[in-house]
Amino acid sequence: MTRTVLVRVLLVALVVVVLLSAAFWALQRRLIYLPDPGPVPAAATVLPGAEDVRLRTADGLELGAWYLRPAGRDPAATVLVAGGNGGNRAGRAPLAARLVQAGLAVLLLDYRGYGGNPGDPSEDGLALDVRAAHRYLTEDRRVPPGRLVYFGESLGSAVVTELALEHPPAGLLLRSPFVDLAAVGAEIYPYLPVRLLLRDRFPVKEQAARLRLPAVVVVGGRDSIVPPAQSREVAAAASARLVEIPDADHNDRVLLDGPELVEAVVSLVPR
Repeated sequence: MTRTVLVRVLLVALVVVVLLSAAFWALQRRLIYLPDPGPVPAAATVLPGAEDVRLRTADGLELGAWYLRPAGRDPAATVLVAGGNGGNRAGRAPLAARLVQAGLAVLLLDYRGYGGNPGDPSEDGLALDVRAAHRYLTEDRRVPPGRLVYFGESLGSAVVTELALEHPPAGLLLRSPFVDLAAVGAEIYPYLPVRLLLRDRFPVKEQAARLRLPAVVVVGGRDSIVPPAQSREVAAAASARLVEIPDADHNDRVLLDGPELVEAVVSLVPR
């Protein structure tokens, strides 16, 4: 290959990278957030006894959510469930049902742009959304902080970890957490300068290291979306108990509402 040809090849490669980077910059939130915009059915048609509730965010949005508690008895604790980057609250209904069977109340949060909710998701927006859920539980439902457990699924792990710094719960369950969003993005787009391009950061490991509360990290040993090594790093940073399900992939049923997952949540309930 002559020097002229080599220069041309390098220039073409540079142009391709620049164009891809520009496209990633413009479209990144569409690649990160994959909501099922809904609308979702009435809560009680999916979960008998569940209530449709409305959450008001600090920036004026009204978000739909589902609340469910055990029938005929006081819950041992209340679990605030922050979902991952896809779907909506209807997909977390089996988890809510299992947690209620274990004697817990549950609030299934849908972020802005998810499940028929207004707005567009972003890191700052999700922080406002989960705070609206926290206010609902502590003010409207009068749940003491010592009876709150946060549950974060994948991207939701970042959302509840950040919330826990400001409003510490009794316990924190992180399912398939990543070190930070750039670390996951670099796995998916190794040819792009992801860390330089990202608008939303979600620094889970950094924030988890600042927490001083009971925590459990649940990880699938064959997770093909969030590398298990990243979840283990978060567990170490948070001094959390690690529950690893060896053959589980990111969206396998055992990681959605399996017995190991439910037991891990129950283990965080104050005695």
